[in-house]
Amino acid sequence: MLEHGMGFILTAICWGLTNPFIKRGSEGIEKIKKDTWLAQTLAEAWFLFTSWKYILPLAINLSGSAVYYYTLSSADITIAVPITNSLALVFTVLGGTLIGEKRPTRKEIIGMLCIVLGVGLCVT
Repeated sequence: MLEHGMGFILTAICWGLTNPFIKRGSEGIEKIKKDTWLAQTLAEAWFLFTSWKYILPLAINLSGSAVYYYTLSSADITIAVPITNSLALVFTVLGGTLIGEKRPTRKEIIGMLCIVLGVGLCVT
């Protein structure tokens, strides 16, 4: 069970911490304006896939998915999904705070502590 818990936590870290960096790496995409839908899509894809600030966190995020599916192969899905997704939310807030986004309010911090306590109850 500890191995499963570590897999879920690693997945949540990969998913959660990278979200703010993916958001930051995609800044400027809204300035791309092309005449056709196809040209717009291709220009946006080129913008994203040639930016290491986008690609690196995306690769880490996707590696979290690989860890998730590996862990899920031998874990109970009814416990895997709530643990991973709730902790990913906590790590997203922490990651955003680390890069200078809005700091969590007191209520948000209490909510995150409740999530962590709930996950602790699920794992034990």
